[in-house]
Amino acid sequence: MTSRISRRLFLGSTLSAAGFVAVPGALVGAPLSIARKGAPRFLVGLAAYSFREYFEDSSHTRQKQVDPSRQIGLKGFIDYVAEQGCQGAELTSYYFPPEFDREFLLELRRHAFLKGVEISGSAVGNTFTLPDGPELDAEISRVLRWIDHCATLGAPHLRVFAGSPKGISTPDAIKQCVTALKRCADHAGDRGVMLGVENHGGIVAKAEVLEEIIHAVNHDWVRVNLDTGNFYSATPYDDLARLAPYAVNVQLKVEINSQPGGKSEADLKRIVEILRRANYQGYLTLEYEAAEDPWAAIPRHLEAIRGLI
Repeated sequence: MTSRISRRLFLGSTLSAAGFVAVPGALVGAPLSIARKGAPRFLVGLAAYSFREYFEDSSHTRQKQVDPSRQIGLKGFIDYVAEQGCQGAELTSYYFPPEFDREFLLELRRHAFLKGVEISGSAVGNTFTLPDGPELDAEISRVLRWIDHCATLGAPHLRVFAGSPKGISTPDAIKQCVTALKRCADHAGDRGVMLGVENHGGIVAKAEVLEEIIHAVNHDWVRVNLDTGNFYSATPYDDLARLAPYAVNVQLKVEINSQPGGKSEADLKRIVEILRRANYQGYLTLEYEAAEDPWAAIPRHLEAIRGLI
């Protein structure tokens, strides 16, 4: 118990010095890192976000115009995942039609099954760092709705965000995020869908804050979606190693951020070794964001990942 209290006090002073306030008591109690038995095991997946400019439907503004003949739908993406020999397809919520029903989801599930592809999960854009009120309620409702969609798809994981403070202080934003995640956690468990909170800037720009949040939520169905390209410290690989024991999904980027310095080519071998040491068992989902055309680059990067695992 002494070591846990010491660690909590250390983290509290560290976060306060960095402008954050630790969640009281977050690291007291049983560790929430995932104790996996057996050897590390990696499944190769591909995120739909990798083709963000090419989907027929998109809820975000496209950064460039592409030849309509190169556009794809979600079924076409699943076909591509199968052609590339990947086990999993991550169907990012941004590329679903504006309106769809349960039959649409079931047809996607059937299509993936017949192609021998698992729908490894989905990803929703949300902000939990808001004051109480209709806007926060709408954000929580969106996540609850996508938990249901994932259950219908047979997808065991939903990536969620924390957010940046909007109209409230950073300490209050952290508390609001914890409360919102708790409101979603039981529903996720009832539906058999793991929530993976991504290290995605905002209040979780620092790895230790995301770790604190996971401990504060303290729920079996809430852990970390580990995005290897979204660390913004001088030691991104150390940050990755800190959160790897909590990871239930890994979105693997071919570039990594380091401050100062910005983006550079990721050391994929080092990342895989970090995950091995954490005894990670699950998806390495390539989420391609680099400048090269994804149709040309993705097959090459998938081959490199397979060579490492």
